[in-house]
Amino acid sequence: MARIDFHSHVSDKLQYCCRLSRKILASSHPQGLPRTIVITGSKNDLNNLDDLLWTFSKTDFLPHAWLHHEGAHETPILLVDQLSELDHQAPAHRDVLIYLHTQAPQGLDALLERFPRWIEVVTTQENELKAGRERFKGYRALGHELHHFDQSKAAA
Repeated sequence: MARIDFHSHVSDKLQYCCRLSRKILASSHPQGLPRTIVITGSKNDLNNLDDLLWTFSKTDFLPHAWLHHEGAHETPILLVDQLSELDHQAPAHRDVLIYLHTQAPQGLDALLERFPRWIEVVTTQENELKAGRERFKGYRALGHELHHFDQSKAAA
């Protein structure tokens, strides 16, 4: 079964996503390969994240592209607003998927076969917390390895 990490009670999911991406890219891949990340979320969130990835740090550069853009296959971070896009374009990115949507993904089992690490980012908004809890329960019922990182405790 896949490993799914839930990062909950995140105050700013886009800033958090930038920091998380930086940390993942700086870490070593278990097989010595370059780290790769697919980030999926709403078109609005991803447009804002696209801007933020350019500006959030004065000392770090996080190369990223939209899946359908030229050169995306050479970029370590891909932005994808519809998971179905991954069916039409098979990116080399098969390391980590960061999930920013609130609704449960369709075809989860097939996606988890492609991404050995799945990270869900859940904000402090009640509707996102409730949806995150439901996804967590559903994933647990399917037998996936779940890890929870409560960011409300990290901020204290």
